[in-house]
Amino acid sequence: MIYGGKRAPALLFLGDIAVFCLALWLTLLLRTGSVPSMSLLEDHAGPFALLFILWSLVFYMSGLYGKGIILFKSHQPQALVRTQFANIVLAALFFFLVPGIGIAPKTNLAIYLVVSLLLIFLWRLAVYPRLSIKRSRTKALLIADGPDAEALVEEVNGNPRYHLAFIHHLTPLAFLALSPYAQKDLMTKGVRAIVADMAACNSHGLLPVLYDLPVEPRDCDLLDFTDVYEEVFDRIPLSLLDQGWFIENVAKEDPFWYSVPKRILDILGGVAMGLITLIAIPFVWAAHRLEGPGTLFIKQSRLGERGTLINAYKFRSMHMNEHASDAWVGESDNRITKVGSVLRKTSLDEFPQFVNLLRGDLSLIGPRNDIEGLAKRLGDALPYYNFRYLVKPGITGWAQINQQYEQGHLSPQSIKETTVRLAYDFYYLKHRSLGLDLVIALKTIKRMLFRLSDW
Repeated sequence: MIYGGKRAPALLFLGDIAVFCLALWLTLLLRTGSVPSMSLLEDHAGPFALLFILWSLVFYMSGLYGKGIILFKSHQPQALVRTQFANIVLAALFFFLVPGIGIAPKTNLAIYLVVSLLLIFLWRLAVYPRLSIKRSRTKALLIADGPDAEALVEEVNGNPRYHLAFIHHLTPLAFLALSPYAQKDLMTKGVRAIVADMAACNSHGLLPVLYDLPVEPRDCDLLDFTDVYEEVFDRIPLSLLDQGWFIENVAKEDPFWYSVPKRILDILGGVAMGLITLIAIPFVWAAHRLEGPGTLFIKQSRLGERGTLINAYKFRSMHMNEHASDAWVGESDNRITKVGSVLRKTSLDEFPQFVNLLRGDLSLIGPRNDIEGLAKRLGDALPYYNFRYLVKPGITGWAQINQQYEQGHLSPQSIKETTVRLAYDFYYLKHRSLGLDLVIALKTIKRMLFRLSDW
């Protein structure tokens, strides 16, 4: 979690200014191919100093120094991308409309957009959390029920890196049954945060009670249980889901400013994967021939967006091609080949799906789709499972970069593992944005490189 007390906004502001300056220096370095001279820096210092002030104001107006952003890092990626694009538009208007600026910013702005966005992500999501850890933990009261609430208490209280420590845990009904005196007594024991299942509290008529608690001084934060759970685990608490959640978070169409750039990136990614596939074909074919008989490619019937069936193409990684199997690895006689093991560890077996990317069957990033038979099996076993197909499936996704599978597994191989994957998938459905997609893309590359370094 991200925290830092009252000094957090100041620390974020100073870090943002430093990032803006470093991004400018790196932009000039990339643009000229050499270390920027003092005269070149002086030419850019004046105009960009005004821009840095303007950009900081935009950050402030976008809420990037507010408590919600500081507490919950999941709120940041989309806000950062949107705000940085707005800043670049302001910069373009500044350079082209304000007279007397003697520098040519067109190429510089294009480079600066990429460099500053990457550095802001690195600073906000990786560096700042490590610099701003609080020495003391805020005492908190948890009002929620179910296994997800118990898991949150165990994780938070057992790990000092979190800024909260739950000293009381009550169900909504148990808290409501307390007398006003007992409720006040809880709050006078140093509780400075209440984490509550808002939906359950509302259904039991508890919300007015929470807002009227006699806290002195009145500096007690009221946080939603789902927000805190998502921040701690990076996934959705499945025990609290209902159909209303999907109507609120998934049913609406994606805005064009997200769907159009996403489609463009899918096409570019498909072209790149296609080129890599063409280069890899003779080597993969030769390796297959040395190991034994079998086809080079396989075609699988998998679920697409809204549950439609698509044909997905991959390099063969198992002895037999199970077109629509409902079995996990180990449940049938089919086994991963030696060549297939290498293909899976490098993710090269996925690259022939460039065909599906170009067709629009798949996206680069989204929930991982299942073979037809396995999808039916999981849909029967897990509530709301098929809702994950309300968005276009992806080759990589939030679950793939976050979930830790059992030893030797590169994907879920049980109902238990799939349940955890589902919680990550629903997190992506709720928070999907260009910012989150960028985080997933960078972490996917990192994971692929780590797999290669293990050899």
